[in-house]
Amino acid sequence: PSAAVPRLQNDSWGKQYSHALFKAMSHMLCIGYGQQAPEGMTDVWLTMLSMIVGATCYAMFIGHATALIQSLDSSRRQYQEKYKQVEQYMSFHKLPGDTRQRIHEYYEHRYQGKMFDEENILGELSEPLKEEIINFNCRNLVANMPLFANADPNFVTAMLTKLRFEVFQPGDFIIREGTVGKKMYFIQHGVVSILTKGNKETKLSDGSYFGEICLLTRGRRTASVRSDTYCRLYSLSVDNFNEVLEEYPMMRRAFETVAMDRLDRIGEE
Repeated sequence: PSAAVPRLQNDSWGKQYSHALFKAMSHMLCIGYGQQAPEGMTDVWLTMLSMIVGATCYAMFIGHATALIQSLDSSRRQYQEKYKQVEQYMSFHKLPGDTRQRIHEYYEHRYQGKMFDEENILGELSEPLKEEIINFNCRNLVANMPLFANADPNFVTAMLTKLRFEVFQPGDFIIREGTVGKKMYFIQHGVVSILTKGNKETKLSDGSYFGEICLLTRGRRTASVRSDTYCRLYSLSVDNFNEVLEEYPMMRRAFETVAMDRLDRIGEE
């Protein structure tokens, strides 16, 4: 053995086990102990203590650094964890490749790599803060839509707080003719086609709305609506629609005027 390491054959079992433990720890923790190995028992135990402290500090540093990196973009991590579940779900049900691709594209457009529990966040805020955020998020919708631009600000706020964000892919049928209507839609961005029995298409784009006829007449859908591009829409349920318009009868008449005009055009076809 090396001259720096004493012969242990005739030493007490305490010294033998101390040196054995020291050698094992120095290899296990990958921490050097200087140019010369400790010889006395005091040196051995002090060196092992310093190795334990060093390894603990190193582990704490790695742990804190990892936690810091994860906290920098927790929403992206949450999205990745969610999408892994979606991938496992698709694999479990053995969905075809084109369906998996459409689901992947939907998630990319709907969440754009980040996921938040928006309802929970807004639910924790005070009403003034909640209304301020919703008005800011929907500012482009309000700016592009004459119905909102010329309306009572209280009506706009009441309407916006009840909207639900939705995304549709090209070729999706947002509304099918003959079905019972439970929602109307406001177009934030995208192009849709209104398809009537006469096979005539009418295009609607940013700032338009559709689906209100069914909510006003309480009947079935009079036409189908298909998305031509990726569409970012806001939907309004029939219950919320009637709740808001009960407070603002003038706006109900504005919706009815547009609805009658659309029904006349459908009837002419």
